[in-house]
Amino acid sequence: MTGNGLEAVHLSKSYTIDSRQITVLDDVSIKAHAGEFLVIEGKSGSGKSTLLSLLSGLDKPDNGRVVLAGTDITGLSEDALAPFRNRTMGYVFQSFHLVPSLTALENIMFPAELNGDGRAAAKALELLRRVDLEHRKNNFPHQLSGGEKQRVAICRALVNRPLIVFADEPTGNLDSVNGDIILQLLLELRREFNTTLVMATHSREIGAGADHVVRLRDGRIQAPSAGHPDR
Repeated sequence: MTGNGLEAVHLSKSYTIDSRQITVLDDVSIKAHAGEFLVIEGKSGSGKSTLLSLLSGLDKPDNGRVVLAGTDITGLSEDALAPFRNRTMGYVFQSFHLVPSLTALENIMFPAELNGDGRAAAKALELLRRVDLEHRKNNFPHQLSGGEKQRVAICRALVNRPLIVFADEPTGNLDSVNGDIILQLLLELRREFNTTLVMATHSREIGAGADHVVRLRDGRIQAPSAGHPDR
């Protein structure tokens, strides 16, 4: 696949538990073009998080391949994959995954500093302004609300202007009001940065605003479908 899109072909993943082999994903193929919003939808245990881990290179498939921006990441060593991930991908997790000992500003700066970006602080501060959290820049994660933590996590995911952002149930630990705010913020910033957004969720309401929806059930694609353009 050419360009800055994402393509996964025939992905399978199994784990061995107490001498039993458990198939988590079975022959899953998906595609997202640059700038699209792709939702991976399914109940708990359907394989959503595993698929996101494979797509982002955090885990390796037993079979199949993942191509991102023309690069087959399944064949990369960890030494090559780590800097590639940091340059081209961002991550937003359900449980935030902020570094407790770093301030909000420092958490956002961290991926840019890994890239040796001399403008890491300026970029992080601009993103904090963008999400109305400049006044929280020196606060540590334990001093932030859940919604504020997730806004910081979104800024961290975007600080390197990644080609693609992976979001794993990003509203799962938030109440409905904050969940809606975070979702709209992600969609707004995705349009602004022209970033491909791949989101795992159990919510069919979120899928209604996607360019494409892939529904997983017991590790297999149930029915990919076109969604409605997000507004």
